[in-house]
Amino acid sequence: MNKSIACVLGTATLALGLATANAATQTPVTLKSAKTASSYYMMTVQIAEMLKKADPSFVPTVEESQGSVQNVKESFIRPGNFVFTAPPSLLASARKGEKPFEGQTHDNARSLFVMPGITVHFVVRNDTGIKSVPELVGHSFVAGGKGTFCEQSVQKILGVLGLADKVNIESVELPAASSAMRNAKIDGFATCSSHPTPQLVELATTNDLTVLSFTDAERDKIIGMNPMYTPLTLPAGTYKGQDKPVATLAMPVGAYGTDKMDEHAAYAITKTFWEWKGKLAADNPWWKGVSPEMITLMGAKIHPGAAKYYQEIGVKLPDSMK
Repeated sequence: MNKSIACVLGTATLALGLATANAATQTPVTLKSAKTASSYYMMTVQIAEMLKKADPSFVPTVEESQGSVQNVKESFIRPGNFVFTAPPSLLASARKGEKPFEGQTHDNARSLFVMPGITVHFVVRNDTGIKSVPELVGHSFVAGGKGTFCEQSVQKILGVLGLADKVNIESVELPAASSAMRNAKIDGFATCSSHPTPQLVELATTNDLTVLSFTDAERDKIIGMNPMYTPLTLPAGTYKGQDKPVATLAMPVGAYGTDKMDEHAAYAITKTFWEWKGKLAADNPWWKGVSPEMITLMGAKIHPGAAKYYQEIGVKLPDSMK
């Protein structure tokens, strides 16, 4: 064989071998969280960037989502290293086949790490004169993004407060709520996202808004309905024009994989997240509120790969998660 041809063939074979080896060491990860205007989408992008910086073998892809309901439904069928966010109470509904998962029961979610919790925001235009949640009666209000966990949760909150049939609920996609507020097409809307949520930060820069407070009695009723809620106060100045603290509620949120996720990937992703959490918090303070011990709030079995990491750092997991 001609020496030059043999050299070319040898080089091509070596390149093919290296490409094959590199492909074999890559770990594709799909991350799905929420709409692009939400804080959870921003968090998911941060996690993806973190994975790429921490380990070049990770190949993360971020997908926009309609919200937690879509995430959980997709987790039933998505293969491989699929990471999604959801509140634990929604996974409990999936296990029982309750609304919005009627006719299907699934228990394939596996806990990985803790996300900053949901913050309930009830927002109204200042020119409506609305100063309290009961004053929403007779007004047009978007109860969270259409078909989302937030929409269902807000409707339950209005129900337990005796307002379910007294508020004029408009059903639209959450990003459209901002435009509707600017054009005075609606009087207010609800969003469930960690604070400060980018949608409200942007809207408050150009519009006079009020984030409504719940009274202690209202919060007690809501927590009585769903003990996963906890009282939370938004500090004054969280949003432009908000000169007083706002009394609201929060709910835990987790990052989950599925029982189809590779054990090595689950271990590496979980370990990377907690080791880089300080760097994430330096850029965005919402990460400061999470700690490894909070994994016990996630309400789903722990992934064996993640469990290995928590065992290494001394976090005790309840038997119900194993």
